[in-house]
Amino acid sequence: METLDNRKKVEVCFSPYLFPLYEEEFDIIVVIDVLRATSAICAAFDNGVKELIPVSTIEEARDYQKKGFLVGAERKGQIVEGFDFGNSPYSYMKDEVKGQTVVLSTTNGTKSINIAKNSGQVVIGSLSNLTTLNKWLEEQNKNILCLCSGWQNKFNLEDTICAGAILDYLLGTGKYRSEEDASIAAKYLFLSAKDNILGYLKASSHRRRLKNLNLNEDIKYCLTPDTTQVIPVLEGDRLVAAEIEAKVNE
Repeated sequence: METLDNRKKVEVCFSPYLFPLYEEEFDIIVVIDVLRATSAICAAFDNGVKELIPVSTIEEARDYQKKGFLVGAERKGQIVEGFDFGNSPYSYMKDEVKGQTVVLSTTNGTKSINIAKNSGQVVIGSLSNLTTLNKWLEEQNKNILCLCSGWQNKFNLEDTICAGAILDYLLGTGKYRSEEDASIAAKYLFLSAKDNILGYLKASSHRRRLKNLNLNEDIKYCLTPDTTQVIPVLEGDRLVAAEIEAKVNE
């Protein structure tokens, strides 16, 4: 085990609103939006999407659509009228997206990606790629921030639990340290939920919001760990799948 002074930091930021308090301290920012943007992004790369361009506004999305791109746009849980997809993971499991560059704009997740992109290496995190991501992050030996996308700049449970899972794993390696109360809270939320995440989040606000939109299958997919082994990373303005060394998937 490394000494305390040599260990890298791993912390949790509860929402993009708080990100300015952290932005200069970290080398890697793991953007998390479990329900559903980052889960959909992982599903897209698992299904063979070549690149994914995250944009913050509907106007940007429409500009890409006019240029002939496949474009997904979601606001408040629903597909924006006139676009090819929303942010359901199942939308990106279709053959038509394989090998394609896809553009995506969502209520929370893509905004968080763009907020973080000038502060460090942006990596996409979700429950669906949790184990692969954890092992990859362990090998990076850099200061890591888990940025929860939350809901309209507010705290939410599912992103915080996912961040807590990442934090718990990295602290357990002995290579990382954590100092913030937000990170401690995230870790213990994860430990409380880990045996039944789906049940634990039954009363969460965003799960109820999606259930009211008849999106139960999306909920189940997004709250099921380790359905993919992909690590989307931001290169310039585009997400691509990181090359993963064999030992990460052992």
